[in-house]
Amino acid sequence: MKIDAINLPDADVTCATCRANCCRLEVMLITDTGVPDKYVAVDEWGGMTMARLDDGWCAALDRETMLCGIYEKRPWICREFEMGGYECLEERASLPSPDA
Repeated sequence: MKIDAINLPDADVTCATCRANCCRLEVMLITDTGVPDKYVAVDEWGGMTMARLDDGWCAALDRETMLCGIYEKRPWICREFEMGGYECLEERASLPSPDA
């Protein structure tokens, strides 16, 4: 009998230990969640994305708290990005530690 592996989220990644690495990813706006216009950018192909500031972080990220400033209106892809999941851990591993 074959048993499929289940990838559970890493319990070490919590709201308190999140480094908001996903807020450095390009986020395409593919559904209307009510993202305020000031956080929307248009790419070279005419697609809508979340705006990013010169430092590469999402424009909606509060730099003092490292929390989303539009959490209730965040894009669909942000809602689906699982904290502590595979993609989250890959992003954490690709960026330098905040202690470095």
